[in-house]
Amino acid sequence: MAPALSATPAKNGAGKEQQFLEINMGPQHPSTHGVLRLKLTLNGEIVEDVEPILGYLHRSKEKLAEFAVYLKFAPITDRMDYNAPGLNEWGYILAVEQLLDYQVPERAEYLRVLHGELNRIGNHLLWVGTMGLDLGAISPFWWCWRERERVLEFLEQLAGVRMHTNYVRFGGVKFDAPPGWLKRVQDYMAELPLKIQELEDLLVQNDIVRARMIGVGVLPKDRAVSYGVTGPMARASGIGFDLRRYQPYSVYDQFDFDIPIADTGDVYARLLVRLQELRETARIVDQACKRIPEGPIVDARVEGSKQLRVKPRKGETYTRIESAKGELGYYVVSDGTMKPYRVRIRGPSFVNLAPLREMCVGSKIPDLIATLGSIDIVLGDVDR
Repeated sequence: MAPALSATPAKNGAGKEQQFLEINMGPQHPSTHGVLRLKLTLNGEIVEDVEPILGYLHRSKEKLAEFAVYLKFAPITDRMDYNAPGLNEWGYILAVEQLLDYQVPERAEYLRVLHGELNRIGNHLLWVGTMGLDLGAISPFWWCWRERERVLEFLEQLAGVRMHTNYVRFGGVKFDAPPGWLKRVQDYMAELPLKIQELEDLLVQNDIVRARMIGVGVLPKDRAVSYGVTGPMARASGIGFDLRRYQPYSVYDQFDFDIPIADTGDVYARLLVRLQELRETARIVDQACKRIPEGPIVDARVEGSKQLRVKPRKGETYTRIESAKGELGYYVVSDGTMKPYRVRIRGPSFVNLAPLREMCVGSKIPDLIATLGSIDIVLGDVDR
C-alpha cells in the first residue's frame, strides 16, 4: 500500500493546518522482526500513532491440536517461538502431564532444565545481536551468532536436531545425554560469562547505544502490570517476577539464581536485564550439570510407542512456565480420548506487544525501531 496523506487536517502549534502522513512499515520490513505490519501516522518524523496489524503468519496451531494425538502436537509448538522452541514443547507437555498419572524421573527433570535453559541462552544471544542490527551495528550480531552456534551444537548433540528438537516427552525426555556432553556444556558455561563481558564492554557504555536506548520506549511499572507484560520486559520495568522462582516447576527450586531487575523501563534497561539473565542462566546450567543424578529418563509406563497412545483423564488444566520472553501458558481440555478437545495458548510475544503504541507515540521513527526490537517478539508466537 502506498503512503497516503490523512484526509483530516490537524492544527500545529501556530494554529496552522497540517496533514499527517499514513504509511505502512511491514509486513515485509526487516525491522519488524517477522511479518508484522505497523500502520504509522507520522507528523514529519514524529510518530503520532502506531497500529500493529497481525495475522500474516497465522497457521491455526491451536486448531491443529484437535486433529492430532497428544504427542504429535508437541513438534508443532516448536514452530511458535522458534528462537527458543524447546521451551514451547516443555510447557505443553507439562500441561498434558497434569491430566496424566506419570512420575517424571529426577534425571529427566534435570535434562529438561538443561534443554530449556540452553534454549533461553540461544534466544537472548539472538536478541542482543539483532538489537544491534536494529541500531545499525553489525559486530554484536556476529559475536552473538558465534556463541549461539555453540549452543545449537549442544542441542544437536543432545536431541539430534539444532532447533526444533522435539525432545520433551510425557513422563520424561527422548534421549539421555551422550557421553561427555555434560562436561562439555559445563566447560562452556565457564567461558560464557567472559563472552557476555565482551558484549557489555562493547555495548553498555557505548555512547551511541546509550543515546539510542536511554529514555526510549519507556514502560512504567504500573502500566506494565496493567498490560500483563511478563518476562525480561516486565523485569526491566521493576517487576521482579519469574515463574521459576515464584511458582517453581520441575526442579527449579533446587537451583541458586537471582532475578535481574531494573527500574527505568526503557530500551536500555531491557538490554541490561537480558545480559544479566544470560549470566544467571549460565549459573543454572552449571549447577544442573554438576548435580544431575543417575537413573531412568522416562516413566516406564509410557516408554516407546506408548507415547502415541496416551489418553488423559477428562478434565482441564492451565500450566504456565517462564519462557525466554515471559509467561507461556497452555490451557488444555481433555474429553478422555487420544486427542485434545481444546488447546489454548497464552503467547508472551502477543501480550508484550500490546503496549507498543503507548511506548512509541511522540517518539521518532528510529526510536520506534529500537522500542519494537526491545520487546523481543516472534510472529509465530504472536499469530500462532
